[in-house]
Amino acid sequence: MAIKLPASLQQLIDSFQILPGVGPKTAQRMALYLLEKDRLGAERLSNSLMQAMNKLCRCTSCRNYAEEELCPICSDSQRSTESLCVVESPSDVLALEQGVDFSGQYFVLYGHLSPIDGIGPNELGLADLKRKVDSQSIKEVIVATNPTVEGEATAQFIMDMLPSDVVVSRIAHGIPMGGELDLVDGGTLNHALTGRRVMS
Repeated sequence: MAIKLPASLQQLIDSFQILPGVGPKTAQRMALYLLEKDRLGAERLSNSLMQAMNKLCRCTSCRNYAEEELCPICSDSQRSTESLCVVESPSDVLALEQGVDFSGQYFVLYGHLSPIDGIGPNELGLADLKRKVDSQSIKEVIVATNPTVEGEATAQFIMDMLPSDVVVSRIAHGIPMGGELDLVDGGTLNHALTGRRVMS
């Protein structure tokens, strides 16, 4: 028999379920925790969400999240304007900024080419990407889309549309650090082998 909850509690539980990986039980635990143990935290969360929704927009240069016309990366004069890394989402920018030593610029696609879902070059802002490359002193474009069929198709499309005097490279995909060959799938092994480099 279904339990009848107060409408505002049910709405709160339902709201948590929009988050990835959060099902009914987890959403219920989150809602009850905030109500029982951390109402001040809940208020802070609510205010932060409202502030983010009202203040954040897309950077006019790279399309990453920003509070002003340019995001902190694009407005940083210390960043190199010669290399540009193309990624699928803002979370990819965060991963690269936290994990590697890259001092260039970014361009965020917000997805990948997927005709079946109605996602084409216009939805990914590829005309903006081409304009950015043409108008700035960019010498190399690093395509860092995901190693999926759609990600590879998007990478190929970008490579084909950019001018020939711009170096276009693709991030390598292969064996993770500490990985063992006999535990790696065939597709990853193939990427690793074809993307091999000369040791120096």
